[in-house]
Amino acid sequence: MQIVFHVRREKAVQKTAAYIVLGVNSEGMKEVMSIETGENESSKFWLNVLNSLKNRGVRDILTICADGLSGISEAIQVAYPQTEYQRCIVHMVRNTLKHVSEKNRKAFAGDLKKIYHSPDEETGYRTMLEVKEKWDKIYPNAMKRWDDDWSAVCPVFIPNSLGLYSAEVRKSLYTTNAIESLNSQYRKLNSSRSVFPSDDALKKALYLSTLNITRKWTVKIHNWGLIFGELSIHFEGRLG
Repeated sequence: MQIVFHVRREKAVQKTAAYIVLGVNSEGMKEVMSIETGENESSKFWLNVLNSLKNRGVRDILTICADGLSGISEAIQVAYPQTEYQRCIVHMVRNTLKHVSEKNRKAFAGDLKKIYHSPDEETGYRTMLEVKEKWDKIYPNAMKRWDDDWSAVCPVFIPNSLGLYSAEVRKSLYTTNAIESLNSQYRKLNSSRSVFPSDDALKKALYLSTLNITRKWTVKIHNWGLIFGELSIHFEGRLG
């Protein structure tokens, strides 16, 4: 998750992005695993983030779900070569609908849902092409990202050679209630303070906001028993 803040540096106000890594541990509990700030995304930046997680004891990550962040795919291949990179479906949908008129948004969103609710990758890809053909007449290139980045979208359909994810596991990959709750909490910082006096002040504010919301995370994610059992089969030997 990425949120932009304004920080004062040497008498000038500059934009600074905060990157939050949210994870689910083997007990089914959500955790904020990392809060990093930086001006530029790059493979080096993300490699530092992932290596920091590794140095703090994160031995394995099954799947990383993220938007099309610059350099993240390359960094994952180096730091956690067994980890699957899944393009965030919610961000894909939002970016697609960003410039769609209000009168067409509901219908367009419904067609997009058919893609990521497809039973398998072949059906999903065929549906994506059909949606692309339908809406490109009104919104040229609206579906270009889906077509160009399909290899990063399709892992939700085929995780590995062992078979398909069930609907429960797939939903857990693109359900973002926890992310939206965090997002809302962090955005309150922007409304209460338009400019932070230093990078340290921003980091402290992010840390306190994170404590405030995560103390309420006392329940496992929905259907965790079923999800854990399925993941244990798909990723044999990696959850023990």
